[in-house]
Amino acid sequence: MTTDSALALLLGLFVTCARVGGPLLLIALAAGLVVGVAQAATQLNESSVSFVVKTAALVATLLLLGPTLAGFAVQYTRTSLQAIEHVVRG
Repeated sequence: MTTDSALALLLGLFVTCARVGGPLLLIALAAGLVVGVAQAATQLNESSVSFVVKTAALVATLLLLGPTLAGFAVQYTRTSLQAIEHVVRG
């Protein structure tokens, strides 16, 4: 395995992590901001409200995007497992 192919696998790992985790982090951020603004406007400072809204938003996102996100992870796993042949042959 050359240095270029090892770096390509590492870059693929980072891209896959961003593709899988990015939408979930953005949804959690957006839900947190909306709840934070609503709590500031209503002066209702209850931490369980934020937790429930974020959890519901993440569950809905996983139901909608779950197969696509899992597809990204599976594709990277296949690619990295196929690269084992090149690592062993050296």
